[in-house]
Amino acid sequence: MDLSFLKDDTLLAAKHLLGKKITTNIDGKLTSGYITEVEAYLGEQDKAAHTYNLRRTKKNEMMYRNYGGIYVYTMHGHHCMNFITRDELHPEGVLIRAIEPVDGLDTMIERRGRTKNLTDGPGKLTQSLGVKRDMHNGTRINEGDIQLTDGKIPIEILESKRIGIDNKEEAVEYLYRFTVKDNPFVSKDKVKAVSGNGWRK
Repeated sequence: MDLSFLKDDTLLAAKHLLGKKITTNIDGKLTSGYITEVEAYLGEQDKAAHTYNLRRTKKNEMMYRNYGGIYVYTMHGHHCMNFITRDELHPEGVLIRAIEPVDGLDTMIERRGRTKNLTDGPGKLTQSLGVKRDMHNGTRINEGDIQLTDGKIPIEILESKRIGIDNKEEAVEYLYRFTVKDNPFVSKDKVKAVSGNGWRK
């Protein structure tokens, strides 16, 4: 698919990612899901971003790439997947926080070792999809194991504060977290399932 929507405005790109279908084919096992929750990180001016003040380290080096790259980092032993936006001079990106499972449910259950809450969190979805830092950090969307295609369209998108950044001063207040309204496959929020899960028919 055309990934040019990632190249200009990271906030708009984050919203545009909602409903896109992520598919992985790892170790011969196909898994996929529709993106239901994301967080935008705006680099140089965003105190919650790994690249705030253009900080550059071995860990975040992959953020300094053109849009369409994949940045995978680990936190508390969990892998977190980001899609890079803009360019090497503006290291910004979108954290994929949750997906609605579609294909490979049995594989997800096997990888997670449980039958519930398979993909409602950034570490949970990467485990279910088989995404790992040593395998996928620095790769590119649609050029390897991780594919992005059109999927569904949200009826309404909710904006809220990002999660887990309580010590980032004014950045705590930014409404840079976006979720599909009425979709139960999101982290933290308790959403009552409705017919259609918030997608347009």
